[in-house]
Amino acid sequence: MPKSAKYLLIGSTEAYCGKSATVLGLSYQLQQNGLDIAYGKPLGTCLSESAGTMVEEDVQFIANNLNLPKNRVAPTMLALNEVAVQKRLQGLDKTNYQNLLAQQYSEIQVGDLVLLEGPGNLEEGSLFDLSLLQVAEVVDAAVLLVARYKSLLLVEALLCAKQRLGDRLVGVVINDIPAEQLQAVNTTIRPFLEQQDIPVLGMLPKSVLLCSVSVRELVNQLKAEVLCCGDRLDLMVESLAIGAMNVNAAVKYFAMRRNMAVVTGGDRVEIQQAALETSTQCLILTGQLPPPSFILNRAEELEIPILSVDLDTLTTVEIIDRTFGTVRVHEPLKVECIRHLMAQHFDLDRLLALLNLNPAAAIS
Repeated sequence: MPKSAKYLLIGSTEAYCGKSATVLGLSYQLQQNGLDIAYGKPLGTCLSESAGTMVEEDVQFIANNLNLPKNRVAPTMLALNEVAVQKRLQGLDKTNYQNLLAQQYSEIQVGDLVLLEGPGNLEEGSLFDLSLLQVAEVVDAAVLLVARYKSLLLVEALLCAKQRLGDRLVGVVINDIPAEQLQAVNTTIRPFLEQQDIPVLGMLPKSVLLCSVSVRELVNQLKAEVLCCGDRLDLMVESLAIGAMNVNAAVKYFAMRRNMAVVTGGDRVEIQQAALETSTQCLILTGQLPPPSFILNRAEELEIPILSVDLDTLTTVEIIDRTFGTVRVHEPLKVECIRHLMAQHFDLDRLLALLNLNPAAAIS
């Protein structure tokens, strides 16, 4: 085992590119190849209270999923939220976070590789001197950048990142590529980036499952009351449908969609009935009007959760849209999906060579 671990910092060009998913899939591959890894997220963004202390939910989830012991989990130093920003701007927080980072992270002497999850983009954390590049320089980390595919203009963000990160940029992962764009990315973007000394280590196709959200997450985000089938909240929702039309139009509309969450008024019984007979994962009723007993009974038969929210339809739809835009990888189905995608579409051997890591030596 090396005396001192190497560091790989996983960053992204913008928020919600699939950084945590990449960490999860990559960590599993590294472990399968016999490497002793540690994990940390210096800047916390998903903190919650547990047993009287604040914990970073992503760190806790990944550590548990990988069965990492406590000495393989690096501390989260700062919750990046409005309170922290306000204190910094007002001069109430004068902490030298780079010194703190160096003290807490550079002293890690265990494992072969420490995976650090970076900020949401290249600028985030700058107020605290903890931007992606600043963190990389303090702990002497190589950087793997994750970018979500939107168009061929993706190359501009990656070229700018290369200019800023220089030789620390060990490679990129292009995520969420639609099937019809895979060939263009492979024949156009990949060779261009390679010519610019930007190794393309992964090209992950778009996954409907990874873009979906669980009914449980919708319950949490909407603060909804579960009227039935509370044991079916792990169902995954792939699309959103709004039942605001007449029932004939609704039947045709619902038939074209799959694994929906249907939002409709509590008084639209005919729409509720139509939704239950199509590919619906949950029915969300607005206006706090209880559905009739035959709707509840039919939902129980079909095992489709019905949720009730104290919100109007527009607000409900806005919250659900926002939830789809910030999907996380905390469901077991998603964990298996990202492991499969990374195994199929990420060049682990090339990454290990670039990092000068030898799994065989690690095992011995």
